[in-house]
Amino acid sequence: MERKAIKSVLTRIPIGGAVTLRAYRSWRRYRFARSYYARELRLIRRWAVSLTEDTNFYYELTPRNEAALTTLVAAVTGTEVGRIEGYVEEVKADAALYSHIASAFKHNTQMRDVVIGYGRRIGWYAFVRALKPRLVVETGVAHGVGASVLCAALLRNLEEGYEGSYLGTEINPDAGELLTGIYASVGRVAYGDSLDSLRMLTTPIDVFINDSDHSELYESMEYEAVAHLLSASSIILGDNSHVTNALRDFSVERGRPYFFFSEVPRDHWYPGAGIGISPTQIPLIPRPRHGV
Repeated sequence: MERKAIKSVLTRIPIGGAVTLRAYRSWRRYRFARSYYARELRLIRRWAVSLTEDTNFYYELTPRNEAALTTLVAAVTGTEVGRIEGYVEEVKADAALYSHIASAFKHNTQMRDVVIGYGRRIGWYAFVRALKPRLVVETGVAHGVGASVLCAALLRNLEEGYEGSYLGTEINPDAGELLTGIYASVGRVAYGDSLDSLRMLTTPIDVFINDSDHSELYESMEYEAVAHLLSASSIILGDNSHVTNALRDFSVERGRPYFFFSEVPRDHWYPGAGIGISPTQIPLIPRPRHGV
């Protein structure tokens, strides 16, 4: 494959007195540029023949990227970095959560080679653990890995005396198969068009996560649909912010700060997505809550 690519480069070089020098320079430049992607190309070949997910990729973050995420979550929430790092280690070490997801995928013939990694979802988890929200809403559930991670955080909060619940919205009636067992005790999925589900809500939303239809227009419509429900210490997390400015524009119009975290996946060809972050203020220090 590489030999064909080099030949393609060389055959496009005009005949002339400097052809040998130009051919060498083109070959050298090709090899140099390709070196930045050689590892990803190897990973692509391995992924293409594996029984893994086609979308909603699962991977861990690089240690440096994870450290950047914990620092950002700490700054936004007004929480000590060490505490956020503890939350991240907590979800990564949650054997019950991992087993719950792995067991479901094991029985899916198209997913049996999946290596589970939560990626940016560890940031979602840390935000929920730090802010102790009463209501978390996520649009777009898919398998329910994110839903399970969020519910795991809510269950930990409950152990500390802070009640909270999760609501996912999903247009696909077959989605959300992972939201079962103990995780279903704090969460549920509303099936149907996300906008219709959001417009039926009357409860203040503390954490809102956009992860449904990835068009910029629909994303913007979701933010507008929940704008009047956002609590005084609310935060919006955008899962589409690596490709649109919808959350950034909404934040500017509403006078909310806006940040973006860019993922760097470990051992995966996918370049990563990210988290758009729109808190009401910085730092986002939640009002004291006591268990009820």
